[in-house]
Amino acid sequence: MQSFSPAIFSRLADGAQMKNVELIYQDADLIVVSKPAGMPVHEIVQRGSPQSKRSDDYTLVDWLLEKFPEIKDVGDLPAAAFREEGSVHGLPYRPGIVQRLDKQTSGVMVIARNQESFLRLKEIFKSRSIEKIYTALVCKPMKEKNGVIDKPLGRLAKSPTKVGIESPKGKIKNAKEAVTEFRVVKNFAETALLEVKPKTGRMHQIRVHLASIGHPVAGDLVYGGKNVCLKELGRYFLHASSLSFSFREGQRLTFSADLPEELENALAGQTLA
Repeated sequence: MQSFSPAIFSRLADGAQMKNVELIYQDADLIVVSKPAGMPVHEIVQRGSPQSKRSDDYTLVDWLLEKFPEIKDVGDLPAAAFREEGSVHGLPYRPGIVQRLDKQTSGVMVIARNQESFLRLKEIFKSRSIEKIYTALVCKPMKEKNGVIDKPLGRLAKSPTKVGIESPKGKIKNAKEAVTEFRVVKNFAETALLEVKPKTGRMHQIRVHLASIGHPVAGDLVYGGKNVCLKELGRYFLHASSLSFSFREGQRLTFSADLPEELENALAGQTLA
């Protein structure tokens, strides 16, 4: 088994802000980075619209194309297929991207450097043979030491940018299987630190599942509400800590990224019961 940890690779300007993107690993087939919170993976495409929603956000795709321009045609559609607006048939331009982290989620992402690797990685994610581990701080200490949340998820009919749990009321469109495992690492007086392993990859899965059992992710105003703990953090406390998968025969790869400074500081501020 090979393991890799990140080193700061570059700082790129996004208006008045600086974005840290950490390069964890690269070879002829793979690029692995740690995405900072606040950076979207790619431009947003509004549902029902053929065009991307342009913003001033500097995306991970922008960064990748600057550093690895050879990936421009890697993916389901080549670069030439995309119009000036940035999307085709409602799909954003996302060369090499096989997974997605929410804008305010930091952590490890793997990107394909060529088409063969792209197809291989897609199959790995689809088969669920990849192990994804997240670190989350949630509101309120937990009584259980571990657990499994098995609740189908789908987009809310009246708010398609949000996700909800399937219910008899019919507010959810096309709910799909969603399973999340968690383990309590440490309980604090008002929060709990968790290791989380999503077994499926649904939009906002970890955040919705944890909120559904009364322990929203700290700082998550969307699913935790306006009174969520640590709302002063400016982001929610969710970090993709590691990815582990078999890519080549006989070779298991594990990539990891430490908590960013703002999450380390938030964690240091927690007191024991």
